[in-house]
Amino acid sequence: MTSKKSLKVDSLTFYAPEKEGGMGIPISNNSVSAGFPSPADDFKENRISLDSTLIKNKEATFYARVSGQSMIDAGLDDGDLLVIDRSLEGGHGKIVVCFLDGEFTVKRLQIEKDTITLMPENDKYKPIKVSKESNLQIWGVVTYVIKAL
Repeated sequence: MTSKKSLKVDSLTFYAPEKEGGMGIPISNNSVSAGFPSPADDFKENRISLDSTLIKNKEATFYARVSGQSMIDAGLDDGDLLVIDRSLEGGHGKIVVCFLDGEFTVKRLQIEKDTITLMPENDKYKPIKVSKESNLQIWGVVTYVIKAL
């Protein structure tokens, strides 16, 4: 899963997935036990492409790297890589990348009657109430997060 181009905008850095197909990386047919280990003597080498596994609509999907701590309780940590699908519609409860008044942000979308609020997932940050004067564009829906351990 490599990326060809990147664009840094405010707190997110965006990447486009590679357009060319690759061979992928080897994957075992066996599951990996998180409990008592079992012998792994019959690993068969298949290949997996993370792009084809994580991306349903290649033309509308981008990666972005998280910057900041506002979504840590949702499992989005500083430096994590987000997979964002622009073809999906943002709805109540979805984690979305928004373009709000000239800046990108990632938040959980809360829609109630005639009120839209961008909710952080960290008590140290305040919710952002979107006013009628605000310029809000739901840019895409976060479908996966890739993190280093």
